[in-house]
Amino acid sequence: MEILIAIVVIVVSYFFGTFPSAAIVASRKNLDITTVGSGNPGASNVIRNLGWKVGLAVFLMDMAKAALAVGLAWVVTSDQRSPLSYICLFAAIIGHSYPVTRKFKGGKGVACGGGGMFMLFPLTSLVLFSSWFVLTKATRKASIASLTISIALPFGISWEKAENWEIIATLALVAFIIAKHLPNLRRLKSHEEPDI
Repeated sequence: MEILIAIVVIVVSYFFGTFPSAAIVASRKNLDITTVGSGNPGASNVIRNLGWKVGLAVFLMDMAKAALAVGLAWVVTSDQRSPLSYICLFAAIIGHSYPVTRKFKGGKGVACGGGGMFMLFPLTSLVLFSSWFVLTKATRKASIASLTISIALPFGISWEKAENWEIIATLALVAFIIAKHLPNLRRLKSHEEPDI
Protein backbone atom coordinates (compact mmCIF):
# COMPACT_ATOMS: atom_id res chain seq x y z
CA MET A 1 0.00 0.00 0.00
CA GLU A 2 2.83 2.42 0.85
CA ILE A 3 4.50 1.74 -2.51
CA LEU A 4 1.22 2.38 -4.31
CA ILE A 5 0.77 5.70 -2.48
CA ALA A 6 4.35 6.70 -3.35
CA ILE A 7 3.76 5.89 -7.04
CA VAL A 8 0.57 7.98 -7.06
CA VAL A 9 2.38 10.90 -5.40
CA ILE A 10 5.22 10.71 -7.94
CA VAL A 11 2.79 10.66 -10.88
CA VAL A 12 0.86 13.60 -9.45
CA SER A 13 4.16 15.46 -9.01
CA TYR A 14 4.97 14.89 -12.69
CA PHE A 15 1.64 16.40 -13.68
CA PHE A 16 2.22 19.36 -11.36
CA GLY A 17 5.32 19.97 -13.47
CA THR A 18 3.38 19.90 -16.72
CA PHE A 19 1.34 22.97 -15.78
CA PRO A 20 2.11 25.38 -18.67
CA SER A 21 2.90 28.54 -16.71
CA ALA A 22 4.76 30.35 -19.49
CA ALA A 23 2.26 29.42 -22.19
CA ILE A 24 -0.72 30.56 -20.12
CA VAL A 25 0.83 33.85 -19.01
CA ALA A 26 2.12 34.65 -22.51
CA SER A 27 -1.23 33.79 -24.10
CA ARG A 28 -2.86 36.43 -21.92
CA LYS A 29 -0.57 38.86 -23.75
CA ASN A 30 -1.67 37.37 -27.09
CA LEU A 31 1.69 35.67 -27.60
CA ASP A 32 2.59 32.06 -28.30
CA ILE A 33 5.87 31.86 -26.36
CA THR A 34 7.02 28.81 -28.32
CA THR A 35 7.16 30.83 -31.54
CA VAL A 36 9.40 33.68 -30.38
CA GLY A 37 12.93 34.03 -29.08
CA SER A 38 14.42 30.67 -28.19
CA GLY A 39 11.00 29.04 -28.38
CA ASN A 40 11.54 27.75 -24.86
CA PRO A 41 8.39 27.91 -22.68
CA GLY A 42 10.23 29.16 -19.63
CA ALA A 43 10.69 32.28 -17.55
CA SER A 44 13.83 33.48 -19.35
CA ASN A 45 12.17 33.53 -22.75
CA VAL A 46 9.13 35.27 -21.27
CA ILE A 47 11.37 37.95 -19.71
CA ARG A 48 13.14 38.40 -23.03
CA ASN A 49 9.90 38.90 -24.95
CA LEU A 50 7.42 40.31 -22.42
CA GLY A 51 9.55 41.97 -19.77
CA TRP A 52 10.67 41.32 -16.22
CA LYS A 53 7.31 41.77 -14.54
CA VAL A 54 5.60 39.11 -16.63
CA GLY A 55 8.65 36.86 -16.54
CA LEU A 56 8.81 37.01 -12.76
CA ALA A 57 5.22 35.79 -12.58
CA VAL A 58 6.18 32.78 -14.69
CA PHE A 59 9.33 32.22 -12.61
CA LEU A 60 7.29 32.09 -9.39
CA MET A 61 4.62 29.86 -10.92
CA ASP A 62 7.27 27.43 -12.13
CA MET A 63 8.83 27.41 -8.66
CA ALA A 64 5.44 26.63 -7.15
CA LYS A 65 5.05 23.48 -9.23
CA ALA A 66 7.99 21.67 -7.66
CA ALA A 67 7.32 23.22 -4.25
CA LEU A 68 3.88 21.63 -4.33
CA ALA A 69 5.41 18.30 -5.35
CA VAL A 70 7.83 18.35 -2.43
CA GLY A 71 5.03 19.46 -0.11
CA LEU A 72 2.95 16.50 -1.24
CA ALA A 73 5.81 14.17 -0.33
CA TRP A 74 5.94 15.79 3.12
CA VAL A 75 2.27 15.00 3.66
CA VAL A 76 2.84 11.34 2.82
CA THR A 77 6.10 10.80 4.74
CA SER A 78 6.01 13.49 7.47
CA ASP A 79 9.71 13.89 6.66
CA GLN A 80 10.93 17.18 5.21
CA ARG A 81 13.95 15.73 3.38
CA SER A 82 12.98 12.15 2.63
CA PRO A 83 14.06 10.33 -0.56
CA LEU A 84 10.46 10.69 -1.73
CA SER A 85 10.78 14.48 -1.51
CA TYR A 86 13.66 14.35 -3.97
CA ILE A 87 11.93 11.87 -6.25
CA CYS A 88 8.85 14.11 -6.37
CA LEU A 89 11.09 17.10 -7.06
CA PHE A 90 12.69 15.29 -9.99
CA ALA A 91 9.27 14.14 -11.22
CA ALA A 92 8.03 17.74 -11.29
CA ILE A 93 11.15 18.91 -13.14
CA ILE A 94 10.77 16.13 -15.71
CA GLY A 95 7.11 17.07 -16.09
CA HIS A 96 8.15 20.69 -16.64
CA SER A 97 10.89 19.80 -19.12
CA TYR A 98 9.15 16.92 -20.90
CA PRO A 99 5.40 17.46 -20.52
CA VAL A 100 3.30 14.73 -22.07
CA THR A 101 0.58 17.36 -22.54
CA ARG A 102 2.78 19.38 -24.95
CA LYS A 103 4.57 16.71 -26.98
CA PHE A 104 7.39 16.56 -24.40
CA LYS A 105 8.55 20.10 -25.25
CA GLY A 106 9.02 22.13 -22.08
CA GLY A 107 11.35 24.37 -20.13
CA LYS A 108 14.79 23.75 -18.73
CA GLY A 109 13.88 23.19 -15.11
CA VAL A 110 15.85 25.92 -13.35
CA ALA A 111 12.96 27.83 -11.77
CA CYS A 112 10.99 24.63 -11.22
CA GLY A 113 13.94 22.97 -9.50
CA GLY A 114 14.55 26.10 -7.48
CA GLY A 115 11.05 25.91 -6.02
CA GLY A 116 11.56 22.37 -4.84
CA MET A 117 14.98 23.13 -3.40
CA PHE A 118 13.51 26.13 -1.60
CA MET A 119 11.32 23.70 0.33
CA LEU A 120 14.34 21.53 1.18
CA PHE A 121 17.06 24.15 1.77
CA PRO A 122 15.43 27.59 2.05
CA LEU A 123 18.54 29.56 3.02
CA THR A 124 20.71 28.30 0.17
CA SER A 125 17.82 28.65 -2.24
CA LEU A 126 17.12 32.24 -1.20
CA VAL A 127 20.76 33.18 -1.80
CA LEU A 128 20.82 31.44 -5.19
CA PHE A 129 17.42 32.86 -6.16
CA SER A 130 18.70 36.38 -5.51
CA SER A 131 21.98 35.59 -7.26
CA TRP A 132 20.14 34.52 -10.41
CA PHE A 133 18.62 37.97 -10.80
CA VAL A 134 21.88 39.75 -10.01
CA LEU A 135 23.86 37.62 -12.47
CA THR A 136 21.21 37.91 -15.16
CA LYS A 137 21.17 41.69 -14.82
CA ALA A 138 24.99 41.84 -14.81
CA THR A 139 25.67 39.49 -17.73
CA ARG A 140 22.37 39.86 -19.60
CA LYS A 141 22.56 36.09 -20.16
CA ALA A 142 20.01 34.00 -18.28
CA SER A 143 21.88 30.84 -19.21
CA ILE A 144 25.06 32.02 -17.45
CA ALA A 145 23.07 32.84 -14.32
CA SER A 146 21.20 29.53 -14.43
CA LEU A 147 24.33 27.44 -14.87
CA THR A 148 26.21 29.37 -12.18
CA ILE A 149 23.57 28.91 -9.49
CA SER A 150 23.05 25.27 -10.47
CA ILE A 151 26.75 24.49 -10.06
CA ALA A 152 26.76 26.38 -6.74
CA LEU A 153 23.80 24.42 -5.39
CA PRO A 154 25.64 21.32 -4.08
CA PHE A 155 28.16 23.55 -2.27
CA GLY A 156 25.33 25.52 -0.67
CA ILE A 157 23.48 22.50 0.65
CA SER A 158 26.77 21.02 1.91
CA TRP A 159 27.15 24.17 3.98
CA GLU A 160 23.64 23.53 5.32
CA LYS A 161 24.79 20.06 6.40
CA ALA A 162 23.02 18.01 3.73
CA GLU A 163 23.55 14.28 3.92
CA ASN A 164 25.82 12.60 1.36
CA TRP A 165 22.95 11.02 -0.52
CA GLU A 166 21.27 14.42 -0.81
CA ILE A 167 24.41 15.91 -2.33
CA ILE A 168 24.57 13.05 -4.84
CA ALA A 169 20.90 13.59 -5.71
CA THR A 170 21.57 17.31 -6.17
CA LEU A 171 24.57 16.56 -8.40
CA ALA A 172 22.22 14.53 -10.61
CA LEU A 173 19.93 17.57 -10.81
CA VAL A 174 22.90 19.79 -11.74
CA ALA A 175 23.91 17.34 -14.48
CA PHE A 176 20.35 17.46 -15.86
CA ILE A 177 20.33 21.27 -15.88
CA ILE A 178 23.72 21.41 -17.63
CA ALA A 179 22.54 18.89 -20.24
CA LYS A 180 19.44 21.00 -20.91
CA HIS A 181 21.70 24.04 -21.40
CA LEU A 182 24.10 22.46 -23.91
CA PRO A 183 22.54 24.44 -26.80
CA ASN A 184 23.02 27.62 -24.76
CA LEU A 185 26.66 26.75 -24.13
CA ARG A 186 27.23 26.29 -27.85
CA ARG A 187 25.57 29.65 -28.54
CA LEU A 188 27.67 31.30 -25.81
CA LYS A 189 30.82 29.90 -27.38
CA SER A 190 29.86 31.28 -30.79
CA HIS A 191 28.63 34.60 -29.28
CA GLU A 192 25.10 33.92 -30.52
CA GLU A 193 23.32 33.62 -27.18
CA PRO A 194 20.61 36.33 -27.03
CA ASP A 195 20.60 38.91 -24.27
CA ILE A 196 17.76 39.01 -21.79
